Amino acid sequence: MRKYFITGLLVLVPLAITAWVLNLIIGTMDQSLLLIPKDHRPDMKQLIGVDLPGLGALLTILIVFLTGLLTNNLVGNYVVKLWEKLLTRIPVVSSLYSSVKQVSDTLFSSSGNAFRKAVLIPYPHQNSYTIAFLTGTPGGDVKNHLVGDYVSVYIPTTPNPTSGFFLMMARKDVVELDMSVDAALKYIVSMGVVAPEDAPKIIDTAGK
Repeated sequence: MRKYFITGLLVLVPLAITAWVLNLIIGTMDQSLLLIPKDHRPDMKQLIGVDLPGLGALLTILIVFLTGLLTNNLVGNYVVKLWEKLLTRIPVVSSLYSSVKQVSDTLFSSSGNAFRKAVLIPYPHQNSYTIAFLTGTPGGDVKNHLVGDYVSVYIPTTPNPTSGFFLMMARKDVVELDMSVDAALKYIVSMGVVAPEDAPKIIDTAGK
């Protein structure tokens, strides 16, 4: 009975968590319907007799798509620059918006380097290791106080990778892995249970 119960959990728990996450995401995105005046909001219950969720999610996706479409032309790009120039003149809003924009540009831009490479680093001491992600190189006045070649890494916690630690480490102590970011995240979230496929071992021709 214990074996059958655990087998049932292994089948149902991932389905339940997936359904819960999707419901949370769709429910949050449905809030975009509040942008439409109440008299003009579509009422699917009156049209088809069933309250159909997800219209707000479709509206959110449409808004994001249209924003990107309009921004990618000369006029839209000019309007966005004017809008950003206006925001930078507002106290408090300026610093908050600039910080968030820098992070989002780094994470979502195709030319950015954030989370582009999984690495192996010694942490929390020299005799134990963990997986981290390259996020760039130290900048500002920080690099003036670091002797040598350093890189910035983010160490996610397990099983919640959205929290973690930011460290600056000597490049010589950071080993780049032949592993995709997705595979590394699965490895971290599963607490090492879902191991990635073995990469071909590099043969040392020097005989070391």
